[in-house]
Amino acid sequence: MNFKTGDKVVVIAGKDKGKEGKIIKVLKRDNRVVVEGVNIVKKHFKGNGQQAGSISEIESSIHASNVMIIDPKTKKPTRIGHTTNKDGKKIRVSKKSNSNLD
Repeated sequence: MNFKTGDKVVVIAGKDKGKEGKIIKVLKRDNRVVVEGVNIVKKHFKGNGQQAGSISEIESSIHASNVMIIDPKTKKPTRIGHTTNKDGKKIRVSKKSNSNLD
């Protein structure tokens, strides 16, 4: 998976199509990401002796194929490519503007 925590992405499919946000969490094994403000679901919490039960809204994960990273130069969705820098380290680059994403 090419996404990292903190990347700014746009949703390209699903009920939240067109929304933008930062990646909060990456679930590599499931190939899913959690984006802030996207795929809001209601979670029911059971009460205990000291605290009452409640219903809160949290972000749920969406599949990584439904988001695209936003190019820092053009501010448009782009795909991610890989190349090596002068030191021989592998880096992520934007396919649209060929700019560094790391």
